[in-house]
Parts: sequence; C-alpha cells; structure tokens
Amino acid sequence: MDFTFGPQAQAFRTEARAWLADHLTATTTAGRAWERELGAHGWIGLGWQSPGSEPARHGGTRGPYGNRCGSLTEQVVWGEEYARAAAPPRSGHIGENLLAPTLLAHGTPAQRDRFLPPIARGEELWCQGYSEPNAGSDLAGVRTAAVLDDSGTTYRITGQKVWTSLALDADWCFVLARTEPGSVRHHGLSFLLVPMDQPGRIEVRPIRQMSGESEFNEVFFDGAHASADHRVGAEGDGWRIAMALLGYERGVSTLVQQIGFARELADVVTLAVDNGAADDPVLRDRLVRQWADLRVMRWNALRTLGTTDPAAPSMSKLLWGRWHQRLGELAMAIQGASGSAGPAPRPTSSSAAAPGDPTSHLAYQLGSFQRLFLFSRADTLYGGSDEIQRNIIAERVLGLPKEPRP
Repeated sequence: MDFTFGPQAQAFRTEARAWLADHLTATTTAGRAWERELGAHGWIGLGWQSPGSEPARHGGTRGPYGNRCGSLTEQVVWGEEYARAAAPPRSGHIGENLLAPTLLAHGTPAQRDRFLPPIARGEELWCQGYSEPNAGSDLAGVRTAAVLDDSGTTYRITGQKVWTSLALDADWCFVLARTEPGSVRHHGLSFLLVPMDQPGRIEVRPIRQMSGESEFNEVFFDGAHASADHRVGAEGDGWRIAMALLGYERGVSTLVQQIGFARELADVVTLAVDNGAADDPVLRDRLVRQWADLRVMRWNALRTLGTTDPAAPSMSKLLWGRWHQRLGELAMAIQGASGSAGPAPRPTSSSAAAPGDPTSHLAYQLGSFQRLFLFSRADTLYGGSDEIQRNIIAERVLGLPKEPRP
C-alpha cells in the first residue's frame, strides 16, 4: 500500500508550514486569541462538508461556514504540520472536531447555521457533557435528567457531569441527558446543546490531578435551561447521536496525535543517549520497539482513514493508549533513581511560588518525563477504557455474546 502524499498534498504542506511559521511566535498560547487567528484564515473546520456536497479537493476554497474546504489528505497534512510546529493545544478542538461533524450529519439547517460559523471563526468554545460519577465507561448509565417545560420550548436540566475538559472556558456544552423518566440504559436519552453562561444554574469545579494540573472539571446543573430547538435529533434518540459523535474522535486526530508521540519519543531517546542508558541492551531494545510500534500505528491509521470498519476506532484506541503508557514507563526507567525526585526544589516560601501554578501544592516541580508518566496512566481509561474497547470488538465485530449487565 502506498502511504506517500502526492504533489498537491505536498504543495498544501508547504503552504501550511509557511503560514504556521509566519503566525506562531514564542508567546503564542492556547486560547481564544489563537482560535480567532486560526479562524480568520480559514484553518478551523478544514474537513467540514455540507450535506450532499461533493468531497472537497483543495484546501484553498471556502465553505459555507467560513471554513477552508480540504480533502482528507489535506486534513492529515494540516494536522501533521500543526503538531510538528509545536503549536498550542487547540481550545476549539471539541467544537470543531466533535460537535461540528455531528451537526453536519444529524443537525437541522438552522442548527448548522447558528453554531458552525462561530466555531469556524474561533469565537465560541465547547465542552462535552457525557461522563458522570457512575456513568463513565458505561455511558448508558447516565442519570442527568432534562424535563421539557409546559410550553414545550425549554428543557430544565439537573444532574452532574465529570471529567469535562475545557469546561471553565467553554461557552456551550453538548449534554447527554435522560428526557424520559423511568427509562434505562440506552433508551430515553436526548442530545442537548446547553449554554454555559447560566450563573446559579451551572457550576464548574476544577479537578486536581496527581500531576498537579486541573485539565478536567466537574459540572453541576441545577435547573439549567436548554432550548428545545437545540436538541439534536429526536427526543429519545440521544444514544445514537452520542455514539456517532464518538466515532469522530479517531481518524485524522489519531495521526496528528502521533506527531506529538514522535516528539516525546525523540526526547526520551536523547535522554537515554545523554545519560548512558542507551548502552543498556534491555533499555535499547525497548526504545527500538517503541519506535517500531509507532511506525506501525501510523501505517494502520493511514490504512483505516475513512473506513467504516466498526473495529477500527477501538483498535486504534487500544494501540495508542498502551503505547503511550509504555513510553512513560520507559522514560522513568531511563531516568533511574533521579526520576523519583523533582528536577528543581519547590521554594520554601509559598509567596515565592509562581502565581496560579497548578502544582503549588507539591513538594517539588515535576519534570516533563514525570508529567508524561503520570498523565499517561489515564490513557487506557479516558475516551473509553480498554475494557470497553475490547467489549466493542468482541460484541460488534466478532459477534460474541454480550457481557451480562445488571
């Protein structure tokens, strides 16, 4: 199979690389300003296609929502160049890559016209309201309830979501809620678009991780409002919409993610060479295996782009989650005993710590390899645990009996 890119894709790569070089500076950070810069030049929503339209063939033309139209190959190229340039993490990822494709496939024309242009301009940020304290990997256990008022125009939402990325900065949240009282499992759920600016009705609480950072949040809904016009799909059809959205988490984003993985692996190899750990045949073998496995993951991701194979997303998640964990473990092994201590002592005076430092409660500052190790412990849990991915493959692909459920 040919995994090379043609002349048009290479020309697009040159354009993308030049634009990033011109617009990225040492002070560029993630956030609304950077999202608006991307949006102003059409780089948000490169893969969006209007329903019924022909697939885009060149990333220079503009779509109906202000986005540049790009082929699947050009989407891969842009993602790779963005990661290779070490550009800031995207604050608009959830709106662009999860909600937008869902609205294009399942939303109404009015919903697409309302929500896609602000996402394309980088003006509105989104978060995902799926997981709950007792409904994480088993998402069908959702208890957050939404009741339609007597006028039939507004839902009132009550419940709690957890592990909600970007909730502190988000303008909107798409929420999976139970709209049919007494319903169980996959039935009676609806997919609602909820404005986050509702003081007294929505509260966001950051969750401190063992790395000291707070990338996730708890979100509490106390009678929060959502317009009935902002329900995607029919009432009770939320499970189908929610599962369709999860399918967009893989694909191009997996290839982009692997650029970051390659950069991390290169840093680990450099450390091993510098401190002599590469002379150890066991550690050297583990490094080579990591490199080889990463190449295989890339080829597999390219091979399955655009596929309808139901096993592909689950296989991808199983591969990269455990690979990244092994890389974190290898980084700690290469550091040796020094990996158990921080590279820089924490100032003894609390006033000497940097303002807003998320690790200020720790006795020492974490190094990049320690952060890699600690964060990667979650890779086999978030986005669907390894156990859930194996169940999906067993039940939906191999046709094995379903796991007993209470």
